Amino acid sequence: MDMVNDRIRFVPHRRKQILLVDFSNCPASQVEATVRALPDIVTTQPRKSVLILCDFNGASFNEEAVRAMKEAAVFNKPFISKTAWVGATSFPEVFFDSLKNFSRREFPVFDTQIEALDWLVKD
Repeated sequence: MDMVNDRIRFVPHRRKQILLVDFSNCPASQVEATVRALPDIVTTQPRKSVLILCDFNGASFNEEAVRAMKEAAVFNKPFISKTAWVGATSFPEVFFDSLKNFSRREFPVFDTQIEALDWLVKD
């Protein structure tokens, strides 16, 4: 697998599949490339079925990365059930607000992966 696809994988948690998108320690260009690869995976799943955990610990962002995130958030929306973020302290608040408003989606932020995973699988 290539570097981008190694960062997107399904992981089990409490008998459910979670799509882990690992942006940890990525430069902005790799964040953008990883985001642009997401629709190829997400759109193969049933509508309203995908649970996504994005790990942003140590990731960097620029306007291009955020633009890609906004486009993917809208494009993937029909397939997403819930999304959770961890490590989003490095994500600038102005970008976060722009992403939420543009996509009309919520992106709850958690302190740890386990908290996010537990929230994702909770009905």
